[in-house]
Amino acid sequence: MPEGHTVHRTARKFQKDFVGQQLFVTSPQGRFVDATLVSGQKLMTSEAFGKHLFLGFESGFIRVHLGIYGKWRFSQFEDTPKEPVGQVRARFLSSDSVADLVGPTACEVIDAASFEMHKSRLGPDPLRIDPADQELERFIARCKKSKTPIGQLLMDQSVISGIGNVYRAELLFRAGRSPYRPGMEVSDKDLAAIWFDAVKLMKIGVSKGIMLTRDDYLKSMPAVKDRYFVYKREGLPCRNCGNEVSLALMNARKLYWCNGCQSA
Repeated sequence: MPEGHTVHRTARKFQKDFVGQQLFVTSPQGRFVDATLVSGQKLMTSEAFGKHLFLGFESGFIRVHLGIYGKWRFSQFEDTPKEPVGQVRARFLSSDSVADLVGPTACEVIDAASFEMHKSRLGPDPLRIDPADQELERFIARCKKSKTPIGQLLMDQSVISGIGNVYRAELLFRAGRSPYRPGMEVSDKDLAAIWFDAVKLMKIGVSKGIMLTRDDYLKSMPAVKDRYFVYKREGLPCRNCGNEVSLALMNARKLYWCNGCQSA
């Protein structure tokens, strides 16, 4: 499943290529029947909140959640756009650019009230920092009132938005904290460290388009096998202590961690 940095990159792509233009929205697949409600209108805004993309038109918003299988395909053309390839749920067409949405979990037209409702349900987003919103304090407060393991809380989009399985595993490893420690037992200092580390790593993800978590590789474009400390490295020696990287299920999602480095 794409994590928050990918959605923010998509929002920036729409801001660059589509915002301010009249868009024609269709559903080649036929499943996005509400496309006609906004087709022909000017795209006013493009914003990411966690894993949700909101495209603001003159009369409403389109909310997109990619889920596990969703993806975007962007292209430009000089004369006539190419025909859609595959099961395209929604096509966004400007005078010279096209964006095809394939396989999303959600693609719907919503009004302003629903837009505000969806945002209110989401936890603070490390990529949308506004000091006035006290996002760090919101994150800490939501963790400290819960007996749920911190490894599960980091995947809860109402606690923190945009974190997925990769960042969850890597943030906890970098913090040296067990994924099984209840949120209420994690210190404010450790939660703040996890938050600011998420801000740092996710910003790199936005700029580079890939997730990087090892300090020696943050400024490069390493092979996948060199990008992470523990994610998908079950059974291999920990890069720090040499203990075997563990794999388990937590709330039906794969969890990667090192018993040696993350015993606290």
